[in-house]
Amino acid sequence: MLKGVRCETAKCAMEKQWRSNPPGMHAWRRRKVGDFGIRLREKQKVKRYYGVFEKQFIEYFRKAERSKTNTGDALLSLLERRLDNVVWKLGFGPSHRAARQAIVHGHIYMNGRRLNRPGYLVKQGDRISVKPSDRSKKFVRATVGDSGPTLQDWLTLDAKTLEGAVQALPTREDVQIPVEEQLIIEMCSR
Repeated sequence: MLKGVRCETAKCAMEKQWRSNPPGMHAWRRRKVGDFGIRLREKQKVKRYYGVFEKQFIEYFRKAERSKTNTGDALLSLLERRLDNVVWKLGFGPSHRAARQAIVHGHIYMNGRRLNRPGYLVKQGDRISVKPSDRSKKFVRATVGDSGPTLQDWLTLDAKTLEGAVQALPTREDVQIPVEEQLIIEMCSR
């Protein structure tokens, strides 16, 4: 966070030593978070990380419930397979939102064809490439660099041709956010 000149003095509002309570008139009334609140926070953490709304999240949960594997692992695998997440992990965008915008604006090709749906679930063997125009390649080269990002085991990237591939489906170990998927399953199963 960018701080102003005032934060270099003792009058900084962000770092006052006497403020041990959160701001607000009723800060002293805050209670311990209950079971529902803990489960809700875990669900919201995952939704915000992947950039999905409630309705989309429930659809992913229903798909994960129907799968034959562990529901929590299947849910995180489905969310990890979203095209905007894969494009971000390949380094074609500096953030989730930038990767999503690049997809919607038509800068990303899937198996040689333009695809503008960030929620598309990639499959094993899919090839993700950048549009062959100079503007698209220049944008992606600025974020990828010469060596390319550090990739997970289930993705490969050719930094020269700006083409990535999905080698395998992601597993629970590939999900890097600290999340308790069992709490999410308990929340959504009610």
